[in-house]
Amino acid sequence: QVQVVESGGGLVQPGGSLRLSCALSGSIIRINTMYWYRQAPGKERELVAFITSSGSTNYVDSVKGRFTVSKDNTKNAVYLQMNSLKPEDTAIYYCRRIGPSGASWGQGTQVTVSS
Repeated sequence: QVQVVESGGGLVQPGGSLRLSCALSGSIIRINTMYWYRQAPGKERELVAFITSSGSTNYVDSVKGRFTVSKDNTKNAVYLQMNSLKPEDTAIYYCRRIGPSGASWGQGTQVTVSS
């Protein structure tokens, strides 16, 4: 069974930084495309960024230049470095994997940007 577990959320002031982690078990990062989504209160879940099995990345316009997605194949983990955080980045952040054996979601981690 493939499991996806996020960590690293918390409370941060506007302009601050956080690094989210997503650990994968039961599959290996390098054969999956890994996605970061977020869902703010009262809003639909939106795709934030993804990194393919080959390492290509893509971002939603609202986070370009501020967020960076990366992965460590040796640790079987993917990361979302979030800089210059804004109150509108407040949301539950979810990690998702899609690979040869199917798709899985994590349980999410809360990010709150507030002074």
